[in-house]
Amino acid sequence: MGNEVTYNIKGNYGKLNYAVVVFCFVPFLLSQHVLAQKVAAKPLAPIDSTIVKQLFFSALREKTIDNTKLAADMFERVLQTDPSNDASMFELANLKKTQNDYAGALPLLEKAVTISPDNEWYWVALADSYEKNNNISKLENVFTQLIRINPDKPDYYFDKANAYLLLKKYDDALKVYNQLEQLNGPSDDILASRQKIYLKQGKIDQAAAELEKAIVDNPGQIRYYLLLSEIYNSNGLSDKALNVLQKAEKLDGSNGMVHLALADIYRDKKNNDASFSELTLAFANQDVSIDEKIRIIAGYFPKFPEPNAKASALELSRILTIAHPADAKAYAIYGDMLLQSAKYKEAKAAYKKSIALNEQVYAVHEQLVRIELSENDMDGTIKDGENALSLFPNQGWMNYMVGVGWAQKKDFKKALGYAKNATSLEIQDKDLLSLSFSLLGDCYHDLKDNKSSDEAYDKALSYNPDNAFTLNNYAYYLSLRSEALDKAAQMSARSNELQPNTASFEDTYAWVLFKQKKYADAKVWMEKALAHDKDNSSAKYEHYGDILFYLGNTEGAVQNWKKAKSYGEQSPVLERKINEKKYSE
Repeated sequence: MGNEVTYNIKGNYGKLNYAVVVFCFVPFLLSQHVLAQKVAAKPLAPIDSTIVKQLFFSALREKTIDNTKLAADMFERVLQTDPSNDASMFELANLKKTQNDYAGALPLLEKAVTISPDNEWYWVALADSYEKNNNISKLENVFTQLIRINPDKPDYYFDKANAYLLLKKYDDALKVYNQLEQLNGPSDDILASRQKIYLKQGKIDQAAAELEKAIVDNPGQIRYYLLLSEIYNSNGLSDKALNVLQKAEKLDGSNGMVHLALADIYRDKKNNDASFSELTLAFANQDVSIDEKIRIIAGYFPKFPEPNAKASALELSRILTIAHPADAKAYAIYGDMLLQSAKYKEAKAAYKKSIALNEQVYAVHEQLVRIELSENDMDGTIKDGENALSLFPNQGWMNYMVGVGWAQKKDFKKALGYAKNATSLEIQDKDLLSLSFSLLGDCYHDLKDNKSSDEAYDKALSYNPDNAFTLNNYAYYLSLRSEALDKAAQMSARSNELQPNTASFEDTYAWVLFKQKKYADAKVWMEKALAHDKDNSSAKYEHYGDILFYLGNTEGAVQNWKKAKSYGEQSPVLERKINEKKYSE
């Protein structure tokens, strides 16, 4: 049975090195080792000694099968018989820690280290408990003891220094780093740790001096130039930072991190052209993390009302696809930037490339299908939408969009299935639910199931009473059946308030008024519809002729019926109206 003992000291000091002690714990062997280290206490009678051993090993067995309550009870019984059994204290403390009872573990571990002061794992466990109980002041002694026991382990020195940092004993922390340097020689970790302390102390010159020395000793190590420039720039010394980076650029002009740092400095100096130029060099470098590059592109988002910001983000994302041609994220962000720039055809191509590289990112599928739907590409919507649903079947928006695609293709039974899927998912998105139930209403209407259609529309409006398209469609279908005309009129009037100057909505309202025999009002709204109609809708001219007929203008009615025919309407009813010069249903 493997077991790990770990501890961390955490604080607001950036990324620090924390000791992580890992060891394989074979219960019987370790227990015998631990027992052998015990400081002699009052000897047990032979029979008691045998009972203690049996109980202890039985407890270990229960622990290995996760029967923690029984194991804890057994360790407690061991301590009742043998109060100085440090191994049981350690095991019982660990059980308490698994239940987040760090306060209960503390006294057991504190007593265990007094009985067996050279047991490294006891001190490690105690350090973890002090940290979890926020007893930072007591950590100094724990790490002092761990260094005494294992002086060659660097992690203990870093942890002791970190404890001092948490206590703001900066000079003491520096002394520990000096000890560690004497033990193992200089290292970047020690250098970085000292830098943090110097900066906390406000000793910028000293922090810079150490890095300058590191540069002298290692003139080809670009990381030291980057650290030094960061110190200068973050403390208002941008000219010094720029000078350091320019030296680094001469040494290694292909280093992407140098170009990123230069871009930051030029941006701070308001030299946007130079900053962008450095960014393009950094983005072309494959060694710079793609995630870092995406983070930089995302920084442009709040500035997108500015055309230059969009253009810059678009160009950087294009370069990203060249530097990282096999990474799906590069094409996904490029697609997003193309979409922001209204380059829909190119955005679709980018999203498809991203999906080809990695089909497991749902958001990219949705972006692609949304574009296809907005462009009235129903074949693409259905094909790519159904592909997405084969991977992500429980996505509500995708089910809805594929349903719209099938409805536009007049396959209402298939559309109905997807709409039902969208409404059956446990989603909290009221807009999506409203749209999906509205789609259900449309499908049921075309399948001649008026009762289910009305119920679906009512459900849609319960989620969004101001869904203008639902209000319009519901009102129109009621008017066609000459049912609930007052309700239809209210809904149609509201849709026109929500979305004024929409020809199809005005046509619906005119037709509801016509069905209510309010012909004069119907004429006003139909004339609005014709004024706003950009498609020369034959249905609107036919409706206008119907209204004029009931207002006694037979000649005007026939003229508009003929117009309807000229714009493509070929129904027998229209022919009869024209031939008989009277309204017919």
